[in-house]
Order: sequence, then C-alpha cells, then structure tokens
Amino acid sequence: MAFFAVGAFIFWLIYKDQDIEHIKSVLKNDVNYWWVLLSLFLGLLSHISRTLRWGLMIEPISHKPRFINTFMAVMVGYLMNLAFPRMGEVSRCGVLARYEKISFTKLLGTVVAERLVDMISLLILLGITILSQFGQMLHFMNENPEIKDKLVAAISSPGLIIGLVAVLVLFYIFRNKFKHTRVFVKIMEIIHNFKVGFISIRNIKRKGWFYFHSVFIWLMYYVMLYVIFFAFDFTSHLSPIAGLTTFVLASFGMVAPVQGGIGAWHFMAKEALSLYGVANENGIIFAFVAHSSMTLMIIIIGIISLLILPFINRRNELVPEEISE
Repeated sequence: MAFFAVGAFIFWLIYKDQDIEHIKSVLKNDVNYWWVLLSLFLGLLSHISRTLRWGLMIEPISHKPRFINTFMAVMVGYLMNLAFPRMGEVSRCGVLARYEKISFTKLLGTVVAERLVDMISLLILLGITILSQFGQMLHFMNENPEIKDKLVAAISSPGLIIGLVAVLVLFYIFRNKFKHTRVFVKIMEIIHNFKVGFISIRNIKRKGWFYFHSVFIWLMYYVMLYVIFFAFDFTSHLSPIAGLTTFVLASFGMVAPVQGGIGAWHFMAKEALSLYGVANENGIIFAFVAHSSMTLMIIIIGIISLLILPFINRRNELVPEEISE
C-alpha cells in the first residue's frame, strides 16, 4: 500500500496542474488509436516470446510445461505486479507449480536468472543510449540530480555490503551448530532447488532460440513504445534513437518499486521527451496514453487468465510438489 501511495503521489504531482479539459480534447480528437492498437499487438508478441523463453529455461529442470499454462502464469504475474511490486515473479511461479507440478523454488530460480538476463539487456541498451545520445543524457542527469544521486548511492551503499558480509560471517561461525537441524536441512534443500533453477540457463538445449527470444522481447518492448510516437503530431517526427532514449529512461521508471511503474514511468517518459523539444504538457499526455494502454491490456489478459486457468486444468489439477517452500 505504501508503494502504491508513493506512485499515486508522483502521478498526482505530474498531473495536478494540467488542464484536464485540454487533455480530454487531445485524447478525443488528436490521437490516432490505430497506432496504439499496433503497440498492444507488439506488446502481446513480447509476452508470447517471454513465455517461450521461460519454457526453454524450465525444460532442463522438469518436463516441458504446456504453453497455455506458462503464458497465463506470465500474465497473472504481470497482473500481480500491478497489485504488489515484485509479487509477479512469485505469483507466476506459484501458478505454474500448481498446474504443471513443478518445484516452486526451482521455478523461482529460473525467474531470477531471467531477471538477471533482462537487467543485463537493459544495461546494454542504456550503454547504447548513452554513447549515441551522450549530450541529451548528460542534460537529463543535470536536470534531475536526485536520480544521479540515487544511482551513485545504490552502487556504493556501504550498508548493503556490510550487511551481506555480516550474514556470511555469522553463518560461518555458527554453521556447525545449525547444520544438523531440520530447519537448516530444509533451507539447504530450498537453496539447492533454487540453484538448480538458476543455473538451468547453462543447460538449455536450444540456446539459439533462447538468445533470439532475449533479443526479440526487448525489441518488441522498444518498438511497442516507438510506434505510439506516430499516434501524436508532436512526436511523429522524432527519430528511432529518440524513441530508444525514451524507452530506456522510462524502463528505469518501471523498475521503481511502485505498482506497474505508475507515476515513475510517466515522469521518466515525459522528461525523456523533453530532451527532444516535446512540451511538458504534451509529454504528459503521451505518457498517459502509452502507460494506460499497456496496463489495460495486462489487466484484461491477466484477469481472463485467472478466471480460465482452473477450467482448462480441471481434469488434471495438480498439487505443487513443494507447497511448503
């Protein structure tokens, strides 16, 4: 609830001084929604690609899960992220564990590995953006010093490093006392299953398809945002590299610990567009349409998935192997 309040507050700060009637007029008369529909189709392709890639990662740790269950688990995960930040990763593992009888902790390991690949992909895109748009990025950081300070603080946080070292030291000192307890054995079992899932990426048989989907997912993410540029007169003239800059900066807004990036995504998107001369009031409208459309698609498909999963698995409803984990 606190995270939602933060996101809602940021959203309110962005839109509180805007002319609502003007926004309504633009949304009604000046948006080519065919481009928005194309964006949603491209977004759906990215979700399908993510489903197929996750299936490739699951194969080495279990049987091949059914596509329909895997896809709906992914969409339920996206839906849960709108309710509770970072809950989606756990939710989709829980859904697939229930209906495909796969270890929950092994699935969670594959998702952590997947998120690591995604973060590396985003950092690569950030590097490309910085190299190609260094002037604009420098201007953005100078105009938003709080973002720069948070990035530096996150990288050099002594508290995080000290905390991790302390945990490891305590574990080493008391390892002999606890290693024979039932709790320790259970923890080690969970860690083992998690490790199996995490390193599953090494054992993927069709690595070529894994690399293809890893590129295709982010390509679709980028293109689904860029095509919305053509829905507005004030962004239709912008170049693909301007679209890449907007996409990368807005993606970091989505990483923020608020439901669905609400507020943070809007802020980053409109600030990125301002680097290319898009007026603040227009950037806000663009952010509202782009974010609202993809969020609405996730809500609709996610709810449909929740409703029909029990029916399509009625005959073969399974109990998770590791419900206690």
